[in-house]
Amino acid sequence: MSCSVHDLAEYESHGVPSVLVATEQFVTATAAQSRILGTTPAVVYVEHPVQNRTHDELHLMADGVVEALIGALITNQT
Repeated sequence: MSCSVHDLAEYESHGVPSVLVATEQFVTATAAQSRILGTTPAVVYVEHPVQNRTHDELHLMADGVVEALIGALITNQT
């Protein structure tokens, strides 16, 4: 998770609006890394785990968060 938060902070520092997608298991780790880096990333959490999901299940999961992702990107641009 720490690499993802670092990457997001780097993108944001270059003016690239970004949203981190992580599973709910990483809420605490994301918060800790964000505090350490002094950043407040836009994050959308999905159910854990994802690695054993079928393509159809992943598509449903993505459909369930696409509006939140778009909203976070739009909000993060201002």
